[in-house]
Amino acid sequence: MSTLTRQTLTHLDWLEAEAIHILREVAGQCANPALLFSGGKDSICLLRLAEKAFRPGRFPFPLLHIDTGHNYPEVIAFRDRRAAELGERLIVRSVEDSMARGSVVLKHSGESRNKHQSVTLLEAIEEFGFDACIGGARRDEEKARAKERIMSFRDEFGQWDPKNQRPELWNLFNARSHKGENIRAFPISNWTELDVWQYIEREQLELPNIYFAHEREVVRKGALLQPVTELTPAAADDKVETLRVRFRTVGDITCTAPVESDADSVAKILLETATTTITERGATRLDDQTSDASMEQRKKEGYF
Repeated sequence: MSTLTRQTLTHLDWLEAEAIHILREVAGQCANPALLFSGGKDSICLLRLAEKAFRPGRFPFPLLHIDTGHNYPEVIAFRDRRAAELGERLIVRSVEDSMARGSVVLKHSGESRNKHQSVTLLEAIEEFGFDACIGGARRDEEKARAKERIMSFRDEFGQWDPKNQRPELWNLFNARSHKGENIRAFPISNWTELDVWQYIEREQLELPNIYFAHEREVVRKGALLQPVTELTPAAADDKVETLRVRFRTVGDITCTAPVESDADSVAKILLETATTTITERGATRLDDQTSDASMEQRKKEGYF
């Protein structure tokens, strides 16, 4: 009798296998999906998962980024270079284009464009006829994220109703939709921030350099740090400090805060992430502190 050796799978192996299965389900059930790619760490993991799901062939979907026009230049440069290295089609649609069309109107010139990305996303979905958008949202990011299904249904107006979602018993995923409807698929729903960093370490994934500790001028806004930039200048009564910081998440400059850190390697970030008691969004999102609309309300209106 031959002896069979059972391979021991790690929790990352299980998470990876589930995510690959979800990606293939989207490709198999949807006629025209797109993968949301911003150059951030979660979407970088999605790219690696897509490589494992579909290489050596091309991805069965383009990459799509909704750009506020106020993103960190290091991240945009990384986004463009990574898409070119993979040889995949990258579609970029900007909130500034929506502003020019009049579909986005800011309350004032200094208002964050972050929440307005939902309008531009819905316009891009209509323009290209996408029936599914694959995103890197995780359930540990924010409480409204935890209400999402892995295949999260959007109606013909692009809106999300948390009380009108499909059951996903036994990991059976239904991505079918009628014309005009849309699915948001979240392959890494069951991942945590720590899982993402462990996967980045295991796969040796390259990242934009602002994820690692560096010196930057900041001002304190309550418990958060606001970077001093052309878009977010220091006020006359602000005390400008030069601190060693890194970004846990990257997004619109006007609402993404760094955190104090000496973690200049993935190994150090893993240790820092494992010991922190503050959530990623709680430590980094200025708009969560100042916005008059909850994340759940923004998601109902079409937000990622």
